[in-house]
Amino acid sequence: MVYTMVRSRRPARLSLDAFAADADIHPELLRRLVNLGLLDPYVDDAGQFWFSPTQLSTLARARRLHDGLGLNYAALGVVLDLLAHIDELEAALRSGHRPSRRYPSWT
Repeated sequence: MVYTMVRSRRPARLSLDAFAADADIHPELLRRLVNLGLLDPYVDDAGQFWFSPTQLSTLARARRLHDGLGLNYAALGVVLDLLAHIDELEAALRSGHRPSRRYPSWT
């Protein structure tokens, strides 16, 4: 049996406009989220933002927290850091490794 490789059609990086379109948000809101530190794009030499497609899930999580719990944008950063730390701890426990003693960036 022969298996063919399936290549992803999603680019390695998305421009600000493409990311905003995929996320269904206005580019200015996306810039605001970057300025607040909720998303961390690659910035090229021309100052253009480029986003990893995996950041779409981070943005979706932030939007759910904002819409569902009414968290303001400042609180989102704290909650997203906590959730990321919890994810790391759970992954370490599942793999049988001892979690690191690293503390969230906001401490």
